[in-house]
Amino acid sequence: MNTIHMAGPWITELEIKTVEDAMRNGWYENAYHYVETFQKEFAKYHNRRYGIMTPNCTTSIHLLLTALGITEGDEVIVPECTWIASAAPITYLRATPVFCDIDPDDWCLDPESVRKSITPRTKAIIAVDLFGNMPRMDELAAIADSHGILLIEDAAEALGSTYKGTRAGKFGIGSVFSFHRTKTLTTGEGGMLLLDDEKLYERCMVLRDHGRRAGGPAYFNFEVTYKYMPFNVQAALGYAQFQRLDELVGRKREIFRMYTERLAGIEDLQFNAEPDHIVNSVWVTGVVFGKSHNMTKLDAMKKLNEVGIPSRPFFYPLSSLPAYPGCEERYRERNPVSYDISVRGINLSCAMNLTEEQIDAICNGIRTILGR
Repeated sequence: MNTIHMAGPWITELEIKTVEDAMRNGWYENAYHYVETFQKEFAKYHNRRYGIMTPNCTTSIHLLLTALGITEGDEVIVPECTWIASAAPITYLRATPVFCDIDPDDWCLDPESVRKSITPRTKAIIAVDLFGNMPRMDELAAIADSHGILLIEDAAEALGSTYKGTRAGKFGIGSVFSFHRTKTLTTGEGGMLLLDDEKLYERCMVLRDHGRRAGGPAYFNFEVTYKYMPFNVQAALGYAQFQRLDELVGRKREIFRMYTERLAGIEDLQFNAEPDHIVNSVWVTGVVFGKSHNMTKLDAMKKLNEVGIPSRPFFYPLSSLPAYPGCEERYRERNPVSYDISVRGINLSCAMNLTEEQIDAICNGIRTILGR
């Protein structure tokens, strides 16, 4: 059996030929052809007016928060359990991240915890679609509206998911996606910011390219901003992958189905949530071991590694990390679900090249470490 990789893309001749076209012809008058095409089509797919491609998802969040005027003294709510990229741009702007608990079923931002955490300084809520799961968007939107604060959707892990028939990426004033090499659709590194507001779009476009304005004088900068520009070859890969999006999401859901079917006989295991009103694109399959198994994520990962099975930890509570010193004491009791689930959760391989034999091996590894 070949080595099982934790993550990786599905690349075909379409991607190779499209990238080759960008290399051969995507210069001079076509220098941003694939960038502009990908942005436009990706936004249209999500029923958004504007798409802005960026070097990665982190820069998309940073761009949006800057354009919204988030600054020192402001507070922005984020879920405890997510990759640090969801929260780091808040700190870039010297604002304060406020960590809220997650829902025990969908592992996403818990609306009740959000309600309790809003203060006069709260300016925005960043809802993260964890592992393809979707939070209770209706409730989060209602909370944001009632308090006059902004809702932002971090859909980095949920390309292809839907909530009550609406695609992930359509919620809030803006949404962001990741095209990292591990994601369902990849450009190696890359991100996308989706917007509907014209003025916000124009502001982000100025911020993205050293403070230059569309149609302004050449090499004339109106302010000091960022350089978050994408490039044509990167976008060509993304656009080619986008043509195969249904196929890519279908493969992710197939991998999830094979895992859950093979592990169905083991009681007290929790997987990605997919209630009736949600279609989960399952970027990665999460498994939370029930307390009856007496299994922590670190123990599980160590034992799986010993039999050649890769795995990844469920995200640590952000407030528990050295990156946020002094926060654990404040948040551990406030966010008990996050601290509980994180200890017992792992991610299984989501590599697009997984074979049934490899999935069998992974599931047999889970049975072995649980004594089943």
